[in-house]
Amino acid sequence: MSEQIIGVIGGSGLYEMEGLTGIQRVAVDTPFGKPSDDYITGTLDGVRMVFLPRHGKGHRFMPSEVNYRANIYGMKKLGAERIISVSAVGSMREEIVPGHIVIPDQFIDRTKGIRKDTFFGNGVVGHVQFADPVCADLSAVLYDAAREAGATVHKGGAYVCMEGPAFSTRAESRMYRTFDVSVIGMTNLTEAKLAREAEICYGVIALSTDYDCWHAAHEDVSIEGVLTIIRNNVAMAKNIIRHAVGRIARERSCPCAEALKYAIISDRKVIPVETRENLALLMGKYL
Repeated sequence: MSEQIIGVIGGSGLYEMEGLTGIQRVAVDTPFGKPSDDYITGTLDGVRMVFLPRHGKGHRFMPSEVNYRANIYGMKKLGAERIISVSAVGSMREEIVPGHIVIPDQFIDRTKGIRKDTFFGNGVVGHVQFADPVCADLSAVLYDAAREAGATVHKGGAYVCMEGPAFSTRAESRMYRTFDVSVIGMTNLTEAKLAREAEICYGVIALSTDYDCWHAAHEDVSIEGVLTIIRNNVAMAKNIIRHAVGRIARERSCPCAEALKYAIISDRKVIPVETRENLALLMGKYL
């Protein structure tokens, strides 16, 4: 039975968790360039953990600048089979109050096509199933863990992923509300796409920090307000992760583990050698 390794992507400080032992910094090389930062590895309640600050230490990278491919590849290289993503989001629903937690299960893409959000290309073409973009099993665990941790948590809902770095205009915010979404953010969809191609289970702990700018009775979103809520929610996010670790089954029975099984449509004989080498870790067993 292989060792269970759980990855966490989020803000700096999430790896500073009580009970995390054997902490090490690990630099990872990838065919797609450098990840956002070194990975932090350790053990939490007997489970191996791998942490990565999405925007780099000190928050150096904008959402559009994050090297998502390198980040997910690095998680795969370090053996992570599941990724828990922690992100700040804006609430698009009255009942999702700033400070609440959301475990979204759908996405709407409003990025601009400038991000590298697939491992395919350079001579190999494939199409993964993405109707259900997060792992249902992992998301169920995160929801139960959030309830156990004492969070006010909302199960399911759509996350609209915008490009940023500016927040929405008022007209955009009102338009997104007509999409029947629950939250708005700038990062998680790109990670979810790549995690699916890497056959890694992916789930999101979304931390509601504001009402964007659609709510007439609340102040418009500001970075000062967002940071205040984030500071308050980091402890809750850590608590949820701590509860989730003990609930996650060692063996996976979800379809995430075989997401590429029927996805690759390129004739194997025409895939360039360099592409094969670069993707060997991710899809070598299918090539």
